[in-house]
Amino acid sequence: MASETASTPLWRDIVVRFGFLIVFALFVVFFAAWNPVFVQGQNLMNIVEGSAILMIIALGMTLIVATGGIDLSVGIALDFGAAFAIVAMKSFGIHWFGAACIGIAGGALVGLLNAALVVGLRISPFLATLGTFFIGSSVQRIFTNGGGPISYRQMPDEFRSLALGDLFGIPSEVIIALVLAAIYFFVLERSVWGRRIHAMGMQRSAAVVAGIKVNRILFLCFVMASATCAFGGLIAAANIRMFTPLSGFAYLLDAIAAVFIGAALHPRGRPNIPGTVAGVLFLGVVTNGLNLMGLNFNTKDALSGIILVAALALAVAQRNMRKS
Repeated sequence: MASETASTPLWRDIVVRFGFLIVFALFVVFFAAWNPVFVQGQNLMNIVEGSAILMIIALGMTLIVATGGIDLSVGIALDFGAAFAIVAMKSFGIHWFGAACIGIAGGALVGLLNAALVVGLRISPFLATLGTFFIGSSVQRIFTNGGGPISYRQMPDEFRSLALGDLFGIPSEVIIALVLAAIYFFVLERSVWGRRIHAMGMQRSAAVVAGIKVNRILFLCFVMASATCAFGGLIAAANIRMFTPLSGFAYLLDAIAAVFIGAALHPRGRPNIPGTVAGVLFLGVVTNGLNLMGLNFNTKDALSGIILVAALALAVAQRNMRKS
């Protein structure tokens, strides 16, 4: 063992241990050199604040991926959270807190449908959540007569504070994301339930033999993930005082990328909350930095895609080197 360690090239050891962090730091240095505004305190806070909704969506995605599945309907859960809350306040005059609870329940309905398809009908998570995505998209178009937004300019200030409030200078949406991240960290990394989830994700048949009630856990995970994504919808609705149909789809691919970057960084290659948070912040840094460079829309999107693919490739390479 000692001889193997001694013969390992130094560069390989550095890549395995710190490759992604080094690339992350290089991007920060590059963007700071291009535009010094990048490292100013207000801009750094903008990066964190702008990543809050994506972080919330990625937390729900992490939970599902940890079970060995995938959820393509996280954006629908976000949309339902926003739509249910705004309609409850605007059309039925429900108190803002009750409307927020209704929004979370609306998002949970998406998880219930996914759970019924996956657990009840034994459809694969990919196909089940893809079907939920199409159903949810159609429902939104029908409800809004083709996809028009639902605005609510008289939105209560208390509800708007979900996006525009702060506590000791920390934006409320960041606080919500951090609280949810802490809850997810405890559930996935520090609880018996979390160990059972990871056991399902690594080898479901072995988990069944071990007596783990995989169907019950999977059912609860889908509902919990969708309800979590609904928090993102509440924040989005509070920020712009409207519900925009299908707006949640914009977060889907980035959420998947953040989760798989984080999983590749884990020593065992499993989804984990710290890794997901790192992936979200990396995407936030790239997006903000490219915006400060003043690139046109098409060029920025192309570079974002290239950087994302390169980051995923590096993270996977780290994991493969770690195993070899």
